[in-house]
Amino acid sequence: MIRCVAVDDEPHALKILSLYVAKIPFLELSLQTTSPWEALEYVQQNEVDLLFLDIQMDELTGLQLLDVLGPACPVILTTAYAEYALQGYEYQVLDYLLKPYSFDRFLKAVQQAKAQKEQNTPTATPKSTSKHILIKGDAKNKFHRLSISEILYVEGLKNYVQFICESENVITLQNLKNLELLLPQAHFYRIHKSYIINLQHIRQIEGNVVYINEQVIPIGSSYRKAFFERMEQERLL
Repeated sequence: MIRCVAVDDEPHALKILSLYVAKIPFLELSLQTTSPWEALEYVQQNEVDLLFLDIQMDELTGLQLLDVLGPACPVILTTAYAEYALQGYEYQVLDYLLKPYSFDRFLKAVQQAKAQKEQNTPTATPKSTSKHILIKGDAKNKFHRLSISEILYVEGLKNYVQFICESENVITLQNLKNLELLLPQAHFYRIHKSYIINLQHIRQIEGNVVYINEQVIPIGSSYRKAFFERMEQERLL
């Protein structure tokens, strides 16, 4: 769980941010405030994993707050003024959200925070270290306990997803985008709008396709660059 603090002198902006946070299972909004001083005090006295920080505020600008706060926690800047982007990155912020930002853009930013926390955490969370996951089945009060190592890939089927495993296939009412957040990123990677694969089961990569056992899975054009960068990082190529 990533504990967040949001500070913005516009209540409407805070409301939108809090609605976005509520949609993401690994985020917890510990404090939302229009006062940068309150946020400063809270971050200094509590464990905070991520700070959403507006730049243009009357009492204290976001960049002035960063000067006082120092590298206490990762920061995502939020502002309606694009001209602050370069100056903001001089503070080594995690990301920069230009208002009004979409949920998809927000999700992309917080996924960076999630990846950074997992990388920097010596002892990973139970979700990422567990050898099994529990999946809701296609009937009420029905669940499947799947071994992560046996999952070959996951295929999106409109409002359903299908887990293709070594010994069985399991269909569940789930959204592929939400599932992407829940699966351990050390093992699973999305390579197409309809497919998430288990990197452990890649048999071959050729051109724009991945072979998992005898199944040929396409690599989407919008996922190709990031996928091959991941392969380079994993030294799989």
